Amino acid sequence: MTARRILLVGSGKVGSSLGERLVAAGDEVVAIRRSAGGIRPAFTPIVADLSRPLDAALPSVDAMVMTLPPGDDPRFYRTALERLAAALPAVPARTVFVSSTRVFEGWDAERPLDETDEPRPTSERGEQLVDGERAAVELFDAVVVRPAGIYGPGRERLIRQVLAGEPVDHDRRTNRIHEADLVRALETLLRAEDPPALLHGVDRRPATLGEVVAFIAQRLGVAAPPRAEVDPDARRGTILDGARLAALVPELEFPTFVEGYGRVIADRA
Repeated sequence: MTARRILLVGSGKVGSSLGERLVAAGDEVVAIRRSAGGIRPAFTPIVADLSRPLDAALPSVDAMVMTLPPGDDPRFYRTALERLAAALPAVPARTVFVSSTRVFEGWDAERPLDETDEPRPTSERGEQLVDGERAAVELFDAVVVRPAGIYGPGRERLIRQVLAGEPVDHDRRTNRIHEADLVRALETLLRAEDPPALLHGVDRRPATLGEVVAFIAQRLGVAAPPRAEVDPDARRGTILDGARLAALVPELEFPTFVEGYGRVIADRA
């Protein structure tokens, strides 16, 4: 599939980076955002607040990518998607809904979780994401992507924690993906003839938080942050299987946190 006009629902960092790649490839990008100020000049802007009914019909599009964060209303995603469905003249040939691995927040398994494992949300935001996934599939037959631990330029919270010497849970199991590789995966999903219906957005190497902060500290030339006091019964994170993403995008630019954080730290210098 080659998408020619793509609707970005939400144009934050991930959506905007994706849109720039699509425009560079010759596609037309239409972006919905609450204010025109955050929409890149290369995109056709539509100023709309999806927490309210849309005032006008939307143009016909070949594909749609939704990258909105959860809202205050538990039905935010479902309501927004219903409003999009009512305003679009036809269902796009391809829709990608960007969710989050937060849907697994109730799991505490040591084995890797793959796309056949059911979500176990324990928070209102997790429940909202699961409802959004279901609505996207019901209304648009969407491909669902669940990224984990997105990082990259401007997403440097963990680096700031290390520099501040804040205690962290060294044994917590974690997954992550560099923003650039997530954007490449989303573009690939838009163009793939037979994409997977569900995809974990994770790099090639799950790692404990202790491994990651130790590497960051070493590269920064500072002491590794101390261990945080943790309830022994607390959830210690998950390991997510990334085989489907590896089949879709065989070569990541940043296959592990070593390459990814190494580049971020080098660029900071």
